[in-house]
Amino acid sequence: MADGFIHTVFKNGQWVNEVAGGEEFGGAYANKEEAVAAGRGRAKQDTTEHVIHNQGGTISERNSYGGDPASRPG
Repeated sequence: MADGFIHTVFKNGQWVNEVAGGEEFGGAYANKEEAVAAGRGRAKQDTTEHVIHNQGGTISERNSYGGDPASRPG
C-alpha cells in the first residue's frame, strides 16, 4: 500500500508516476495517457487518490479509488 496519493507528473521531458513525497515507480512514459493509465492502476491497487498534473504542474484531475471516510463532506 502506498504511503500517500499517486501523482502523474511531467519531469525532465517525460511523464512519470510517483507516490506523494517523490518516490517514482514504473519508469518513464512517452505520453501522458500511458502514464495516467499506469498511475490509475496503482491508485486502485492501493485504494488511494490519483492526482493528475498538466505539463506545467497544475492539477488537471483528481480521482479517488477508495479509503474515503464515511463522513466526508460534499
